[in-house]
Amino acid sequence: MEIATAKVGKHGSAKAKITGIDVFTANKYEEIHPTAHNIDVPNISRLDYTLVDIARDGFVSLMDDAGNTKEDLKLPEDEEGAKIRDLFDNGATVSVTVMKAMGQERIMAGKEI
Repeated sequence: MEIATAKVGKHGSAKAKITGIDVFTANKYEEIHPTAHNIDVPNISRLDYTLVDIARDGFVSLMDDAGNTKEDLKLPEDEEGAKIRDLFDNGATVSVTVMKAMGQERIMAGKEI
């Protein structure tokens, strides 16, 4: 994230240029707003789960520390998803990190525990 401000000009107030990166897609976004205005920001949560199973259709079964299961996430179809699948197929106990923001959830990383 990057924030740059511009001086007050003859046509109005000072402006702030805010550059942010989407946590799910890694796309870069820019916004320009007056510095006197408020800007809403997303609340991002990060949770760790234990991988229980991977279904044929790519959906995963996850378990949290309290023993609750979650079965509505799909394994990513990128390098990280392939790494998680390889670890699981080789019999390792895998922990996955799930990021949640603005009503979206995605498995971001996995590691052997």
